[in-house]
Amino acid sequence: MRVDRVTAASAFGGKMGTDGVRHGFWSHCLTGGAVATVLALAPQLASADEVGESFWTPGSFGSLAATASQPGFSLSSTYYHTSTTAGSEVARARLVRIGRAAVDENVSAISISPEDLAMVTPSYTFATPVLGAQAAIALTATYGRKRTTSDAIITTAPRDGPFATTRFDTISDVVTGFGDLSPQLSLRWNAGVHNVMTYLAGNIPVGAYDRARLSNIGIGHGALDGGAGYTYFDEKTGYEFSAVAGLTYNFINPSTDYQSGVDVHLDWGASRFLTKQLQIGLVGYLYNQASCDGGSGDQVGCFQSRVAGVGAQLGYTIPTGELEGNVNVRAYKEFAAANRPEGWNVWLTYTLSPAEPTPARSAAPTRRMPTK
Repeated sequence: MRVDRVTAASAFGGKMGTDGVRHGFWSHCLTGGAVATVLALAPQLASADEVGESFWTPGSFGSLAATASQPGFSLSSTYYHTSTTAGSEVARARLVRIGRAAVDENVSAISISPEDLAMVTPSYTFATPVLGAQAAIALTATYGRKRTTSDAIITTAPRDGPFATTRFDTISDVVTGFGDLSPQLSLRWNAGVHNVMTYLAGNIPVGAYDRARLSNIGIGHGALDGGAGYTYFDEKTGYEFSAVAGLTYNFINPSTDYQSGVDVHLDWGASRFLTKQLQIGLVGYLYNQASCDGGSGDQVGCFQSRVAGVGAQLGYTIPTGELEGNVNVRAYKEFAAANRPEGWNVWLTYTLSPAEPTPARSAAPTRRMPTK
């Protein structure tokens, strides 16, 4: 059975037009770049982000990430919830940053951080090809609430006497406000069932951030992130697989004089369309770092940081005439974390985008799949 390309691709944030652009040279180059980035994910190369928090949110890309879209404006709205727990190393880094623990003190702690964010991403896809590819621009704005609670036992080594001193410290704070702005530019190529994309994104640090707080929605510094992705999508069988790899360069945080290392990340998704509108599958991500932190404000050294996640996805497409509404949900359980918060997260996204023109649909020699 065949699956309508635009309807299928829209279901998880990626979209595909019926007139794909063939560009073999760029496809091979970008695919090779993606593979090279994935190879950089070796655990022995890991180091740390400031207090274990990064610009890139693992799981940002899902299925059909490299497929193209219909030209015009689209609007994506996402509710993101995460609940994480951090161990002593991350809790210590947070307490050192806010001045509640000294560098030479031993900290045994647990830090809990539930977070709820609403993200809105307007985007525009150009009809005129750029370098033989389909170009698109987007801007993501965030608003949300984050609460962090830290329970710590802090031990100070003997100084003036023969005994160490121990104290208990509990601190909790909540922040509600806007996050940073994130612009993105992407290019997508298509050749049959093969799709390749490249993207460049950035972080504009205008969100709620205060170095004296445990909880922050903004990260306090600028960043650049770029990468490449590949999607295999067979509209006849409904099977697809996507993988997007990227690198993040972090600028110095002017509030703390701390510079996080270079991050590497991989998001992937595999799914099948059971009907023309209903899609199910698996998702996952790997997150690691490839260089040490630095800057004059780095008081915690170069400790390793990484996390992985795996979960499930479900999507449904709702035709609405000239537009298509797409609802999808992705849920991840994290594991193998080191010096980074670990827990679970859920993405619930609704995307409103241009539908494929009706004449093209009626002319397509496809057999309609039953819908529920």
